[in-house]
This record gives sequence, structure tokens and C-alpha cells, in this order.
Amino acid sequence: MFNKGKKYMKKETVKQAFIKTIPVMAGYLVLGIGFGVLLAKIGYGPLYAILMSVTIYAGSMQYVAVSLIDSAASLISVGITTLLVNGRHLFYGLSMLEKYQNIKRKPYLIFGMTDETYSLLCQEESKDEDYYFYITIFNHCYWVIGGLIGNLIGTLIPFNSAGIEFSMTALFVAIVVEQWLTTKNHLPAILGFICAVVCLVIFGPEHFLIPAMLAIMVLLIVVRKGGNENE
Repeated sequence: MFNKGKKYMKKETVKQAFIKTIPVMAGYLVLGIGFGVLLAKIGYGPLYAILMSVTIYAGSMQYVAVSLIDSAASLISVGITTLLVNGRHLFYGLSMLEKYQNIKRKPYLIFGMTDETYSLLCQEESKDEDYYFYITIFNHCYWVIGGLIGNLIGTLIPFNSAGIEFSMTALFVAIVVEQWLTTKNHLPAILGFICAVVCLVIFGPEHFLIPAMLAIMVLLIVVRKGGNENE
């Protein structure tokens, strides 16, 4: 009876995680296809699309990586670009330290932390480790499958791929809109918008991301501490 109950709970966890990730699946398949198409256009086949999606698994950075590969960029340039593009994940990690404490699958959960996965997990306060894992692995699989499909399409069907890279921006906009509609507290979004605009004006479009994330993190910490003191 105990084993049956445990299996049922596991199935329910898998089901809940899958349902929760359906919106991400829709976005990741499209974005992955876009990445796969672009990679095929510079002469790299399905195996490379799978390997990059499995080991790098960084949506916007994989789009940038296609340009870096095509231009034969140096390893130093690749490293600096990766830090600038994906440096925001450092701040995600800081906010997940408590949630991931004493979790066996922590290394993979850290590796699989994307913007969309972070967004889903931040909405959950009392889920167990299995739920976090299935959310992460489902999203990862969607991205890998999308990349493979896109690469096959780009290899077999010739067409103009101009503008495909904008799909990543479109997904970020959709996530922000969904978060705004489903949450009552809009202060984090407002602070994020203000910090991004101010840093964009001060530092320019190529260097604003890291300063903006630092400013957002500091402001959110101050706001949270203020709220705790008031309670």
C-alpha cells in the first residue's frame, strides 16, 4: 500500500509539473526551432544542436553563440560575452539558496535554472524536490527537442531565416505580461522596469544588464527587509 501511494504521489507530481510547464513548452519549442534553424544555416547539423542544447542550455546565449561560432570568435570573447549575457543567473541563484537547501539534485537544478524555470519555481513556496526537478527537466527537454526539430528543418528546407532571433525577446515579453496578470504585487516588476530604463540610459544597450540586475537585487532586498520589519 505504501509503495502504491508513493507511486501515485510521484505521478501526481509529474502531472502537476507537466501542466505547469505547458506555456514554457510552447515558447521553448518555437525558440529552440529558431536556434536550430540558425545553427543549420552556418553549417552545423543535428548532433551539434543536441549537444549545445544539452550542455549549454542558455536560450539567449545559444542564439549569440551561433554568431560567435560563425565569426570564429576567440575563447576570451566567448567567455566575456557569456558572462554579460547570462550574468543575471547569478542573481537568480542567490534568491534560490534557501529553496534549494539540502536538495540532492541541487547541481542539476542550478545548471537548469533558466529565466522561465526561475519564474515558475518562484511561484511555488511549498513544493518538494521532485516537483522542482520535473519542472526543470521538462523545460530542458522542450528546448533540446525544439533545437533538434529546428536544425532538421533548417537543413532540409531552404528559406530566409532573418528575424528569427527576435523570438527570444517575444517570449520575455509574454512572461512579464503573465506575471503581471497573475500576481497582485507589481512592485518588483515596476522596480525592474525603472532600474532597466535608468541603467540603459546611463550605461547604454551593451552594458546595462549587469548594473540593472545589481540595482534590482539591492532594491528588492531593501523592500523585503522593510516589509519584514513592519510585520
